Amino acid sequence: MEKRQERDLSPLKQSARSPDMVIKKETMGKQEPSERVYLDISNAIFEQRLKPGTKLGEQMLCEIFGVNRPVIRRALMRLSYETLVDIRPNRGAFVASPSPEDARQIFEARRAVEEWIARQCVACAGPSDIEHLHAHVAMEAEARRSGDRLHVIRLSGAFHLELANITKNSRMRRFLEELVAQTSLIISLYGKNDESLCDDDHARIVEAIAQKDSESAVKRICAHLDSCLSSLSFAEENDSTDLRSIFMDQHHHNTLSS
Repeated sequence: MEKRQERDLSPLKQSARSPDMVIKKETMGKQEPSERVYLDISNAIFEQRLKPGTKLGEQMLCEIFGVNRPVIRRALMRLSYETLVDIRPNRGAFVASPSPEDARQIFEARRAVEEWIARQCVACAGPSDIEHLHAHVAMEAEARRSGDRLHVIRLSGAFHLELANITKNSRMRRFLEELVAQTSLIISLYGKNDESLCDDDHARIVEAIAQKDSESAVKRICAHLDSCLSSLSFAEENDSTDLRSIFMDQHHHNTLSS
């Protein structure tokens, strides 16, 4: 039996092995308060509960999570380092709000990275990898049938990280993780309809990889990314967001020890 590589589930953006979560700790051990705040805010961003441009007021977050300002600041600094949050002098922290030009550049970077990943997948993917990818695509199809758009978006990003896993290049995977996270923000801001979910593209990519057709795999993954980008609408919306309702509705009312 082929030995599968143990999948790297980073604490930032986990692959969808556990489809009910975007981010999930691998163990149930005690978390540092700043880690819990970081994970909860990250989840809210990736799940589109926190909109781009939303102000993340320190005092409000302290009240919501039951921690002090240093804990909140550590979490926000980490989110800022990962480009999910913008920290503006004398104004505070805001969920990152990528511009249309940012969107173009991020998709352009993903295209360059994923061309390489597609070729490596064709060269490296074994039967168990193909089986796993088919199972993942089936989960996406089920999420579409159930009408769970946010879950589809999570699984879609995770699919591309699964492709990166096959290459066994951890640095390339981490680079793609950042790009996928930024893409989630872009879709949250500019994705106005389900066209941005690009139905069936992933199944066609897996088919090309399974057939060991490198050129087709590259062509299909690039067409997929181009289709996602072209389906976005760059009209701006300015809606207020109630931080308290976002986190309380997700059972975040249990306070943390600071």
